[in-house]
Amino acid sequence: MQFMGEYNHSIDAKGRLIVPSKFREKLGDSFIVTKGLDGCLWVFASEEWEAFSEKLTSLPVARKDARNFSRFFLAGATEAETDKMGRILIPQVLREYAGLEKDAVLIGAGSRVEIWNKSAWLEVSSFDNVDDLAEQMGEWGFGI
Repeated sequence: MQFMGEYNHSIDAKGRLIVPSKFREKLGDSFIVTKGLDGCLWVFASEEWEAFSEKLTSLPVARKDARNFSRFFLAGATEAETDKMGRILIPQVLREYAGLEKDAVLIGAGSRVEIWNKSAWLEVSSFDNVDDLAEQMGEWGFGI
């Protein structure tokens, strides 16, 4: 399952956000929202979440960094369901983490959807260093 695209939406006063229909089709009736890296939220379809959380729980419990990494994602995770208008309620703790107040951007990021504060997304998506990024991709075996 691959998510792609970029959609701008507003968060209402109650903390609800419209999930684009193209994403809802793939996410299903119920899915998981959790803290993501870089200050955004990650949204997983149930089966993708199962695979991701299994990897987290298989990390070595004896390592503090592994425990903290697992806690970061699992403690912030919540199950979300869309209402009749295609909206989800984003809990306050997740809205605060991602700096979501009014304008949000939902992007397809392969196996997940990311929810960004609009100004934060504009900052990280400027891709000022595309040439540097392309060189790094070559080192990772992604020949362009």
